[in-house]
Amino acid sequence: MRRYYSQADYIKEKYGVRLQKLVVDAGFTCPNRDGSKGRGGCTFCDNNAFHPNYSTPDKSISQQLQEGIEFHRGRYSRAGGYLAYFQPYSNTYAPLEKLRELYEEALDYPEVKGIVIGTRPDCIDAAKLDYLADLAKSHIVMVEYGIESCYDATLEHINRGHSWDDAVRAVKMTSERGLHTGAHFILGLPLETREMMLAAAGKINSLEIDCIKFHQLQIIKGTKMEVEYASHPERFVNFTLDGYIDFFVDILERLRPDLAIERFAGEVPPRFVNSTPWGLVRNVELLRMLESRLQERETFQGRLYNREN
Repeated sequence: MRRYYSQADYIKEKYGVRLQKLVVDAGFTCPNRDGSKGRGGCTFCDNNAFHPNYSTPDKSISQQLQEGIEFHRGRYSRAGGYLAYFQPYSNTYAPLEKLRELYEEALDYPEVKGIVIGTRPDCIDAAKLDYLADLAKSHIVMVEYGIESCYDATLEHINRGHSWDDAVRAVKMTSERGLHTGAHFILGLPLETREMMLAAAGKINSLEIDCIKFHQLQIIKGTKMEVEYASHPERFVNFTLDGYIDFFVDILERLRPDLAIERFAGEVPPRFVNSTPWGLVRNVELLRMLESRLQERETFQGRLYNREN
């Protein structure tokens, strides 16, 4: 038995099969890029670093899915189906009719069992969620919110353009409709101490979410955060690989045990970063290290949850 509740276990329990995500780029943008709320986007962001080469907005949704299935079929032969993952930028940031066209093209593709929609808390409303809840009567529908931090000062500093209260409200509206709800956070953002990151576990536990995804902060070439990191390194907590594994175990102990962990660290292709302080360790090896550390410390997800809540 794992010492933490994995997203893979959650999916298998809920849907009975393994499901593989296929990233699709539908050509969206974000309100902190197009001038609606700001310009330049989040200071850490270059979406090209986070999605595969087959996923580009010049291709139709169907073509991206076809190429994605071909790409993954050999690696994930045990997959019982696929989920179209609308990932780059804010994938509800368009009129409902446009969203309907894109989502339903994905759902009509053979072998696709459902959709995963990556978006921001300020890019959702009741009408869009009602539509997604209707879709979920016949398909798998997951909504994943990029929240990144529990602290408004951090969100403002990284030019995020939404608040923690926005995130709480969006998650609540989504969960109330019975939709699978997820959230994404970054560990190591500027001005956040280890103590702040640990304390955030309590706020995360209060969210009505089913799964969570964490990434360590990675400094991407050409971003505003690269400039900040070079000018003010004292603002950042730098984790060694071993140090990060131990720190994440500290967080995991504080998270409620029913919260599925989809990811706890990220991989960015080396060409997008100036250095790879952890080497070229892959995600599968990181998972082995996490499980080994949990066993060494004789601990598990939620060990401190009741004590702190």
